[in-house]
Amino acid sequence: MATWDDVREFALALPCASERVSRGGAHWKVNGRGFVWERPLRRADLEALGIDQRAGPVLGAATEDEAVKFALVAEDPTVFFTTPHFDGYAAVLVHLDAISRRRLGELVAEAWAAKAPAALVREHLGRFPD
Repeated sequence: MATWDDVREFALALPCASERVSRGGAHWKVNGRGFVWERPLRRADLEALGIDQRAGPVLGAATEDEAVKFALVAEDPTVFFTTPHFDGYAAVLVHLDAISRRRLGELVAEAWAAKAPAALVREHLGRFPD
């Protein structure tokens, strides 16, 4: 089970990442662009999911595109999900208490790469353009 401390550790280990509080929740950004954030479920989300409340923490994470979001949800709907609020948006919601620490690290890095400038991603990954 992953925690907010794990999210913070993984996010802030990435180049040019920063943390700030927005709307009462933690947000991690790269060069001013959010890549992972605390995302409590709102009433409309709960209604869309057909539940009264969500007991555990929910993380929002940027994805490369909507195809990646849908692939994650299909891969493991006990961990990854979405709501109508995110229709048309390249981001997935994550049951933080259901994701492994290892998978969280991968997800945070992928979210960072989706929002970081391409040159920074290449530099971080040690790759160079063809």
